[in-house]
Amino acid sequence: MGKHLSFFLLLFSFISGGTLMKINGQKTWCIAKPSSDQATLLTNINYACSKVDCQIIQKGCPCFNPDNLINHASIAMNVYYQSMGRNVWNCDFKGSGLIVITDPSYGNCLYA
Repeated sequence: MGKHLSFFLLLFSFISGGTLMKINGQKTWCIAKPSSDQATLLTNINYACSKVDCQIIQKGCPCFNPDNLINHASIAMNVYYQSMGRNVWNCDFKGSGLIVITDPSYGNCLYA
């Protein structure tokens, strides 16, 4: 499938308010927008981790490193997104979430 069609389907799902569980069989993940400020990232971590288990970002766990807010927020936001049903609104985080179709997992840190 072409990149333009993938983008269109993603955009259509946002506009229609539909779920993004899969786009033509592709899984989706939620990450923090790179442009998010530190306060927003911290707020997102606190919110997501108040609703879901964020142990995976604790020291000594697979997703602790790199130890920075953008990494920890992306993981916490994705755990929340996956746990709550992968709906567009589960990755909004006041406009600071981004749904992606490329698996953001790295090393031993596996995004669900």
